[in-house]
Order: sequence, then structure tokens, then C-alpha cells
Amino acid sequence: MVTNMSPNTPPFAASLAALGWDGTPEQRNPLDRPSYVGPVSFAQLPWVEDVVEIRRRKADIAIIGAPFDDAVTHRPGTRFGPRAIREAQYQTGTLHSLQVGVEPFTALTAVDAGDAVVYPGRLEHGHGAIYRKVREVAETGAIPIVLGGDHSITWPNATAIAEMRWPQRIGILHFDAHADASIDGYGSLHSHGSPMRRLIESGAVLGKNFVQVGLRGYFPDSETLGWMREHGMRSHFMTEIEERGSEAVIATAIAEALDGPDAIWISLDIDVVDPGLAPGTGTPEPGGMLSRELLRGLRQIAAQVPIAGMDIVEVSPPYDWAESTAMIANRAALEVISALAKRKESGETIRWEPSR
Repeated sequence: MVTNMSPNTPPFAASLAALGWDGTPEQRNPLDRPSYVGPVSFAQLPWVEDVVEIRRRKADIAIIGAPFDDAVTHRPGTRFGPRAIREAQYQTGTLHSLQVGVEPFTALTAVDAGDAVVYPGRLEHGHGAIYRKVREVAETGAIPIVLGGDHSITWPNATAIAEMRWPQRIGILHFDAHADASIDGYGSLHSHGSPMRRLIESGAVLGKNFVQVGLRGYFPDSETLGWMREHGMRSHFMTEIEERGSEAVIATAIAEALDGPDAIWISLDIDVVDPGLAPGTGTPEPGGMLSRELLRGLRQIAAQVPIAGMDIVEVSPPYDWAESTAMIANRAALEVISALAKRKESGETIRWEPSR
């Protein structure tokens, strides 16, 4: 409150008392502010890049950005995906999931661990930076949720987790319109159309534990399909989802991916969703899943099986003026987080606890 005004005090300063502008600021939860206020982090989570601090907090979940799109074959722009996904949320605060019945960020500890530092035009360097970032964060025990970025980032992402957890194995549940198992992309082994092949060739993931959901359209070609069958990959086309329903198909996929492995990595290419709902992607393919089918499926997976981590890829904001693609991606992460929070609330351990 303005009192004892000096000659140098403007006369209108006295009105501040009536307006309350000079009052004591409200003391509120730092999470409880509009989504457009403050630094851009996922769900207004604390931005914690220091892995020592992430470990000290015993974070259950760590969001990681991978702003990388140097491996695309069609429409670029996914380097802007991580920021768009973080921004595509109108709610903040503690949040309450109506579907799961939990306040996720009350039940568990989560941080935004920042971005892998990548540079345009340096493809191998970018993959290396992403690999190191994911491994360093995951070694704290937190479950990484990586926001991409093109789908080539699944190669370093899943490799980091497979290496860290060895000799335990991981399976991959892969939501995508395309198999991403081609031999290369116009000669590049790092193409966003090839990461699944690279993971299987390296031995990081066994082909029989690589399960794909939502394939449709005109890719892969017959050579790639033959390679996939030869290596035991399992695929569930959109026609099967239409005939059996998404819940039944995902139940089958869970059983296949866990045929031996100890945990699941979820790899979500946003183009698994129909482009009428999610147009902002590099390779849109008509005839995809509804967003409600996808979100229900993600809750189904995260509620039932050990989760090693997740990536959400191919969100390309320049092609989506309404931001619906980024909103679906944001909600996909939240659904997995909420399902894991419910499990922690019931007494389960969510963090990775190394056995060695």
C-alpha cells in the first residue's frame, strides 16, 4: 500500500491501494498457473536437467525432448514436435484423470528433464546425443517418456534402454501406420523408415517381441514384409482392429510383446491416428485409429505391464493449424502417466530398480 507519498510520487499511485495492485502476491502451488505462463515444460513440471537432482528426487517419470527431424523422407517439421507437445495442454495444476481416477502428479514424482542437445544437419551426432540423454536419465530409475522428433529416434531410445537393462530383455509395442522396417531410406541406414530393422539387426530387441499395431496403406513393400516375417515380427493391421476391436487386438499384442521380455517400450507414431484427427505428421495415412481408441489402448497397456519407457514421434506442427495432433500426443503421454500413477497409488513400484 502506498503511504506517505513524497513529492516525487505520482498522484495516481494512491489508486493502487483501491485496485489492490500493490498487495501481497498470492501463494499458490507452482504447478497451478495457466499453461501459457512461465517456462515451457510438460504439464508445468519442474525443469530438471541435472541427473543427480533427478536421482535425488527419485523421479518416477522424466519427460525428454528429442527435437530431431534430419532423417525424414517426406515432410519435415518434427523438430518442433517436443515444444508443441509440451505447449498443447490447457490444464495445469495437480490434474485429475476422469478415466483412471487419479491425480497423476500427486501420486507420483515427475520432472521435465529437458532436451537432448542436437544440431541440424548432423544426423549421427543427433542420434548419439539422444542415446546419451535417454540412458543418463533412465539410469536414475525414472521412466523416460521421449517427445520427438522423427521416428528414427526410436533406434537410440530403445537401444539405450535395452543396453541399460541387459541381460533383461525389453519388448516393443509399436503403434504406427507404417512398419518402419525398410532396409534403408534412399540409401540412409538412419532413415525414419528403418529404426525397427536397425534394432532387430543389432539384437537390442528380438523380432518376435516387436509387435506393431495399426498398419495400413501401401507400405511396407513385399521385400520388407518378407524380412519382417523371417525375423518373427508380429503385425496387427487396421483391418484386424476394425474386425476384432482395438481392445482385443491390444490384449493380443501385449501377450506377444511380453513373450520373454521383462518390460515394454511403447513407440507411438502419431500417424497411427487418422489424419482427419491428427493431420500434423510427416507421412499421413488415411484410415487410422480414432484418438479414443489409441488413448484407451495406452491406458490398457500401462495399467497391466511393466513399462520401460515410451516415445511419441512424428508430430509435425507446421502441418496442423489447430494443434490437434500435438494435443493427442500430449494426452497420450498423460494417459500412460496416469495409468502408472494409479498403479503406484495401489502400492506398486513404478521406478526401475536395477537388480545389479
